[in-house]
Amino acid sequence: MEVIDVNEKIGFAAEFAPRILRIKPDYKVPLICMEPGQEIKPHVSGRGVFYFMSGKGVMTVESKEVEVKAGTMVFVEKDETRGIRATERLTAFAVSF
Repeated sequence: MEVIDVNEKIGFAAEFAPRILRIKPDYKVPLICMEPGQEIKPHVSGRGVFYFMSGKGVMTVESKEVEVKAGTMVFVEKDETRGIRATERLTAFAVSF
């Protein structure tokens, strides 16, 4: 068992880079901390569950834009394109498998 205090891992930078909370051969859990205007360009990946902890942004899945905010959860299927753009300081985490 491993316990992580996600709040202790939150941090922002001039250039966005995910903070990997845990990675195993069959899943990955990145922490996403973005300043307004930062983005993850749409890309294809495996299945994923995204949970938005704070802030606001726009998530694009298969060219469809959805506004996201604290408490929003988005499920993305394998091979669907996905991207995120922060409109406010944003924190989220994903479980990709």
